[in-house]
Amino acid sequence: MSRTIIHSDHAPKAIGPYSQAVRVGNTIYFSGQTPLDPATGVLVEGDIATQARRVFENLKAVATAAGIGFDQIARVGIYLTDLGNFAAVNAVMAEYFKEPYPARSTIEVKGLPKASQVEIDMIAVVD
Repeated sequence: MSRTIIHSDHAPKAIGPYSQAVRVGNTIYFSGQTPLDPATGVLVEGDIATQARRVFENLKAVATAAGIGFDQIARVGIYLTDLGNFAAVNAVMAEYFKEPYPARSTIEVKGLPKASQVEIDMIAVVD
């Protein structure tokens, strides 16, 4: 099965050997996004809600480049350096997703690229 690479100039450039997203058949796999400003590549300043919004905006830009919306997201993976931020990130996620919600996992990790507090990846299923 062929792969189609998805790229948006409105999301941060990859900081390693990976694509922002890859479509295989009717599934789109989004690489993890951190709260980097796409214009500067610098981590946004602010609290966890500010960082989470930047991450979802980055993911939204890639989804738009793929021609889909968040209503087609089947799974979200959230990685936090502090699970104490769970409620705040949960509230931000509710700004971007409506019922029926995608499946989700939230995992605490020791560290993330560029010392961000949150990274999020997604999987979409499209027609």
